[in-house]
Amino acid sequence: MHTRIARIAAALLLSGTALGATAQELADLRNDAATPADVTTYGMGWAQNRHAPGKQITPANVKNLAPVWNLSLDNNANASSQPLLVGDMMYVATHTHTIAIDPLTGRQKWKTAVDIAPDVAAYLCCGIHTRGMAALNGVLYRTTIDAHVVALSMADGKQLWKSQAANYKDGYSMTHAPLLAGDTLITGISGGEYGARGFLIGWDPKTGQQKWKRYTTALPGEPGGDTWNPGRAETGGAPTWLTGTYDPDLDLVYWGCGNGSPWNPATRGGDALYIGSVLAIRPGTGEIVWHYQFSPGDPFDYDGTNELVLADLPVGGKPGKVLMQANRNGFFYVLDRTSGKLISAQPFAKKINWATGIDMASGRPIDTPMTAMLRKTESPTDFVEVWPSAFGGKNWMPMSYDPGRKLAFFNTINVGMKVKYVKQDKPGGPNWWLGLELGGFVGPDDGNRGALVAWDPVANKRVWEAPSKSPNWSGVLSTGGGVVFTGSQTGAFMAFDAKSGKKLWQFQTGSGISGMPIAWERNGKQYITVLSGSATVYAALSGDPDVTNVPAGGSVWTFALR
Repeated sequence: MHTRIARIAAALLLSGTALGATAQELADLRNDAATPADVTTYGMGWAQNRHAPGKQITPANVKNLAPVWNLSLDNNANASSQPLLVGDMMYVATHTHTIAIDPLTGRQKWKTAVDIAPDVAAYLCCGIHTRGMAALNGVLYRTTIDAHVVALSMADGKQLWKSQAANYKDGYSMTHAPLLAGDTLITGISGGEYGARGFLIGWDPKTGQQKWKRYTTALPGEPGGDTWNPGRAETGGAPTWLTGTYDPDLDLVYWGCGNGSPWNPATRGGDALYIGSVLAIRPGTGEIVWHYQFSPGDPFDYDGTNELVLADLPVGGKPGKVLMQANRNGFFYVLDRTSGKLISAQPFAKKINWATGIDMASGRPIDTPMTAMLRKTESPTDFVEVWPSAFGGKNWMPMSYDPGRKLAFFNTINVGMKVKYVKQDKPGGPNWWLGLELGGFVGPDDGNRGALVAWDPVANKRVWEAPSKSPNWSGVLSTGGGVVFTGSQTGAFMAFDAKSGKKLWQFQTGSGISGMPIAWERNGKQYITVLSGSATVYAALSGDPDVTNVPAGGSVWTFALR
């Protein structure tokens, strides 16, 4: 404690900040989506629209886009992060370092190592990486893969405080960007494959002290506690491993909960709240205001953690505040974000055989006979083929939403899997706890395992798609100029026409792209920045021949019109 106080005091003297957020600074976060000169939030705005209003780059001139600079990240891990641009500095997080970069020249200004446990890799489930940071009042906030939260001075990268969220040896890790909502810093947790119990924590951003902790599985005596078999909620999963969104007018944070542990649904029993759900919570207290469960019981690792995008859309002929998610289960959901009421749910995945649709009265999926059998039979005798696979109809890579065109753009996956469910007791140590045997993944008949899709959330239909042999594992960026950017696992950074889906331009970055592109402006010029460097779970497990020989190596690329 004395060490922490000393660090804080020294940092205050060095940075001249009181670590307190003013109304103006919070307003800057709120207005991030409308201020093209900076990118101060994960998702380019609390609503995570990932849309840039600038119109300088257009379908007519994007062919003239060229690299301005490239900076090596000096590692071979998965570069699945989103940069921030605050003032005159760009900030990038990797699992080993936090880096400050001159955004116009690409020159590294400072680089601070992350102090992580040397044996942490032995306890991790699904990859070594980090996805981004939060920033406010001269301070960067990030998580570490050994389940800590850290505050750093933007001025020099010096650590201000560090707090432990969980013990990594119990299967917990953190790879997501924190969320600043009002005067609370919120983080989630990974570890659903290891029998961890999911939670959210609200931190005091000034000191790193916990304000509240909200578990995401319901115990006996709690609301939803009767949806579990006895003794299962304590190790039931529901990890919260992707960053939530925030509506400051409603003062609600929306955060997704992931898979149950083990995956075998009959072992857990019932709906197993709150796995596969979105929670609407009060950021100051962690109180759950409402929930909606996308995949009750979640037999197939469909999660519910995908980005929860906020928008204002017509609902029944009237303006409505909505929340949208392209869920891994293959359905695109639109919810009333004030109440959690289901507005629409339509299939976007090419092939779905686990459900025939979503019942609009109850909000529940309509099970096929296969899914109904798996819910009640703990040890079926045969393998079953499930579409979508555990990769989902869409995975974690976030969509963009263009509020002018009222279109969502996202990368889809068209892959099935063969699985056989088995009884499995919780093992000790760093071992997966799935309750199944994986018999491999199945590709589609047409050979296209993915696509970039434009989706109309009002008409509930696909507007266009640009198919690809392998699914793209990058985030998507849309712009006011009518250009949509994303990256391929084989290294191509690409631009598409927002109106037609026609590919307009591409540039080979040298490694696969799983980062999240951003757009920003300086001196009247629009820039696009993205991280390259691929080491994805999909490439490791899918058997997709087109991504098996992609070289690793992380770097930051920035482009502009020449």
